[in-house]
Amino acid sequence: MMQKAANVPPRKTSASSFLTTFRQLADSVGPEAAPGLRWSLAGLIAAAAFQGFGLAAIAPLFTAAATDPDLSRALIWFGVMIALMGTASGLRWFAQGFDFDGRMVRATWRLRGQLGAKLREIPLEQLQNKRAGELNSMVLGNVDENLLYALTVLNLVFTAIVTPLCAAIGIVMFDWRLGLLLLMIFPAIVPLYRWRRPALGRGKRILGQAHQEASADVLEYTQGLPILRAAGRAGEKAEKLSQTFHKLESIQAFGHRKGAKPNIIVASVVELGLVAVLGLGVWLVVAGSLHPATLGAVFVIVVRLSEPLSTFILYTAMLEVMEAALERIGALMATKPLPQTEPAQVPKEFGIQFKDVNFTYAQGDGQAISGFNADLPERSLTALVGPSGCGKTTLTRLLLRHFDPQNGAVTIGGVDLRQIPADRINGLISVVFQDVYLFNDTVLANIRMGRPEATDEEVRAAAKAAQCLDFIERLPQGWQTPLGEIGGRLSGGERQRISIARALLKDAPIIVLDEPTAALDTESELAVQRALDALVSQKTVIVIAHRLSTIVGADQILVIEDGTLMQAGKHADLLAKGGRYARMWAAQGAVKKWSVAS
Repeated sequence: MMQKAANVPPRKTSASSFLTTFRQLADSVGPEAAPGLRWSLAGLIAAAAFQGFGLAAIAPLFTAAATDPDLSRALIWFGVMIALMGTASGLRWFAQGFDFDGRMVRATWRLRGQLGAKLREIPLEQLQNKRAGELNSMVLGNVDENLLYALTVLNLVFTAIVTPLCAAIGIVMFDWRLGLLLLMIFPAIVPLYRWRRPALGRGKRILGQAHQEASADVLEYTQGLPILRAAGRAGEKAEKLSQTFHKLESIQAFGHRKGAKPNIIVASVVELGLVAVLGLGVWLVVAGSLHPATLGAVFVIVVRLSEPLSTFILYTAMLEVMEAALERIGALMATKPLPQTEPAQVPKEFGIQFKDVNFTYAQGDGQAISGFNADLPERSLTALVGPSGCGKTTLTRLLLRHFDPQNGAVTIGGVDLRQIPADRINGLISVVFQDVYLFNDTVLANIRMGRPEATDEEVRAAAKAAQCLDFIERLPQGWQTPLGEIGGRLSGGERQRISIARALLKDAPIIVLDEPTAALDTESELAVQRALDALVSQKTVIVIAHRLSTIVGADQILVIEDGTLMQAGKHADLLAKGGRYARMWAAQGAVKKWSVAS
């Protein structure tokens, strides 16, 4: 039996109204496009109504053709039917102009832009809990489900609802007995629809989440394939991916099995109702109170209406897909950014202070940073050292305001980060992370990302300072060489130097370096170190270091353990004091003497 997917939001009502869905749809296209979308929806409804009345005109047309010798009345009704059908076609063409002239595509682009802007402001601690493939599915798949096919789906729904209803009303005006029986079919459909839609909603939400999980697993497997092959585990992960696909298949099969009986019931009620209409018509003809031509017209109308009425529930399933996509997008858009304290300020100096900072990750077992106090003077180099997991990277992320401390404050130039607008914080700090991420773009574009308005000469100077020129010139297309996904065309050391060049080009007053020379050979390390040394007199530099030999010249070294500041001072002073830093220095000195036994 299929297991219910986790984290699927329950439906608030047993049958949420179409009007609510339409409002959500209008909100998603934005205030500029919403009026046009409403006119399009009104046009589709009107087109369906005129189509229904046009079908109803077949009854007087057939009757007049059979009873009027000169066909004058028949021609009149034929003209009425053509006018109604032509109006329906014109209205439908007008309504779908929202698609044809590109307004829906522009609305889709706008919504994706909004989602991108929201992703930029969501606290990264929350964003880290979402897998890249799931976000990809939301920004691409959910937006498409929400907008690109909206008018097509709604046209089907309106044709299944409004056209039969108006046709029945038209028949009432010609023969109240047949029309009334046709109208009685709709009250029978309503309770069936209310019974079926909650299950449809749950199913589409579970299926949507399963699709997101599958998308995330495919992306994870593809990106990790080189490592999986090297570890000989590609087959094991492929088996896990196969299990994901099997789960998706099980959910789909379960949905079809559960939906088969209700769909048959709905279709049967509609078909039986239409057969009853025809049965009544035959009885009236036999009784002599209905002309056979009228019965023939009813046959034509019933044949035309039977399919959309029978498949009405299936069309509403498409609405559920749209509504589920709207809910997922709405949940992401409702995520609150980190609060901005007023009045907003921008620092004029660039010294950094951590004041009694405490921080615990939302899913952490204990405090990652505890009672941390430190003063990092402007235009100085501060090194953060300590064992892995001690809190060094967490401190830099607090500085970048990926999240806020639960207690205490982080300031730049005496201004609390919570008072500095997010875009200004990003402009104040350049970062070279230990895990370098490069984009599938050219070398030139990847470096210029640090400062988009930089000239080619400035980009080249930054690359030269970061010791990049030699390997760039060896690439097949030089500066125009695409680097591949995550910079896959380059070695680890080359990627790190590109990232350093990007930070140098940005020329921000504060630079954070997460073990910047870890992947470099000795010659490149010395050259890059000289480039970084030249920055100290002009920038506030923070270096996260594991190799203590690279930070001997730092203005101050902060020794961190279990999120707490244990020692602070210059290299020589810390060695003289003994303690944690001296032991780390001695341990690394012993490692240098280590060799593989023959």
